[in-house]
Formats: sequence, C-alpha cells, structure tokens
Amino acid sequence: MTHEIRYSKEFNKDYARLRGKAEKGNGEAKYLLELIGKATSKLAKDREAGKKIPRKQWPKEYVEKHDITNLWKYNLDNYWRLTYTLRGNEIDLFLIYLEFLDHKKYDRKFGYKTS
Repeated sequence: MTHEIRYSKEFNKDYARLRGKAEKGNGEAKYLLELIGKATSKLAKDREAGKKIPRKQWPKEYVEKHDITNLWKYNLDNYWRLTYTLRGNEIDLFLIYLEFLDHKKYDRKFGYKTS
C-alpha cells in the first residue's frame, strides 16, 4: 500500500525555491532534492519510517499553522531533517510534508541545545 504525499504551503514554497537553485547548478540544492526524493520513496511505502515526536516537543508554530494531531521527523542525512504529519483515516491516509530544515534550525525549533 502506498501513501499519498502532499506539501504544506510553506514546504511547497521552499521546495520550489530549492528546485530553482538546483536548476542554476547549486550542488547543495541538488543534493537536498535527491535526499527528499529518496525520503518520499521510502515514506510512500512506510509512513512510519520517520520518528514520532512526543506532543510536548511540538513547536507551537506547527500546531497553530497546520492544526497537527501528530508529528514525525525523518532524518534525510546527518544534517538535514524533514518534518511531516499524517492526516485522514485508515482508508484515506496521506502524509503532509511540513518543512525541511538543517540540523541547527531543527534543534532551535524543537528546543534542543545546539553545540
């Protein structure tokens, strides 16, 4: 069973910007697009391939903007993170990508101490 993947407005905007950079030859942008592509393939097959984030750690911004009832993160590599939520019911379930962010931004957003 594969799962449909959708993008939040913010993710869509950032992803379009990333694609534009990649088209202009930006190596990091190309690499990040590749990581997101691999994550999408994996998450389409296994929606729980990421790690579930406990409610007490959810950024207020996600709750207010996206009205989430669950939150997951997927480590794209050692540096990049992808956050997503699951919506729907057992029959019609889909993932919504919320944001991709570097490790430092992720740590700040989720209240972890950064080195």
